Amino acid sequence: MAADAPDKKEGQIPTNLRLLVLLEEVARRGVAVKPAEMIEAMGLPKPTVHRLMQTAEAEGFLQRDLDGRAYGPGPRLRMLAQNTMSSEHMRTARLSILKSVAEELGETCNLAIPDREGMVYLDRVETKWPLRIQLPVGTQVPFHCTASGKMYLSTLKLSTLEAVLRSRPLEAVTSKTCTDPDNLCAELAAISSLGYSTDDEEFIAGMVAVAVPVMDTRSRLMATLSVHAPVQRRSLRGLLEFLPDLQKAASELAGLS
Repeated sequence: MAADAPDKKEGQIPTNLRLLVLLEEVARRGVAVKPAEMIEAMGLPKPTVHRLMQTAEAEGFLQRDLDGRAYGPGPRLRMLAQNTMSSEHMRTARLSILKSVAEELGETCNLAIPDREGMVYLDRVETKWPLRIQLPVGTQVPFHCTASGKMYLSTLKLSTLEAVLRSRPLEAVTSKTCTDPDNLCAELAAISSLGYSTDDEEFIAGMVAVAVPVMDTRSRLMATLSVHAPVQRRSLRGLLEFLPDLQKAASELAGLS
C-alpha cells in the first residue's frame, strides 16, 4: 500500500474511506479473505467490518468464495481492475509490446486476465496471415483446457485448485481435453515447475498455443501472455521455440505495472 494511505488503526480510517480501504486490502492480498482477517488488518470493530463486507457484496464489489465464508473480488471490482488496465496510457504501452512480439513470432498474441469463470482476453494483436482463429478482446475462455487458463490454475494453492476443479464436471471441449481432475492436477504441477503452459488442440481442434505468466511486483500472476496458431502452419513444438521471446515480452509487460 502507498505510504500516504490511511493508517489501518481504529479511529484513523475516515468513515468515508473505510469501504475503499477494505476493497484495497482484499485486492492486495490476492486471495479470498475471511471477515476475521479484515478485522485484524483494519483495526475496526467486528460489526463494522461485517457491515462493510456485506455492503460490498450486495453491490457486487465482493463475492463469496467457494467455502461460503471468505470473500474475493466481485464482478464490479474485477471490472474496475479491467477498466483501469485498459486506460489509454496503459493500453498503448501494452499494445506496443504485443505488436513487437507478434511481428517477431508471426502469429497472434494475446494478453488475458483471470476472471471468476475463465480467462478474459484483455488485448490481442492478430497475425497477418489470412488463416487465423478469431477470439476477440473480451472473449472468455475456460481455465482447464487453454494455455492461459492452465497457467493461471498452476499458481493456485492446492486447496483452492481442488475446489475449483471439483466444483463441476470438466467439459470435454475437444477429443484432447483433459477432464480428469487428478490428471489435470499432475499437469498443473509440471506447469508450475516449467513456468509455461501449452494447449495441444485441447480448446479448439486444429489450434495449438503456449502461454507464460505476467507477474506483479509481489510475484503473483496478474495476466498471461500467449501465442496461438493453426496446426496447418505451426506445430506445438514449433511454437515452443518462441518461448524465450514470450518470456522477454512478459517481463516487459510486468515492468508496466
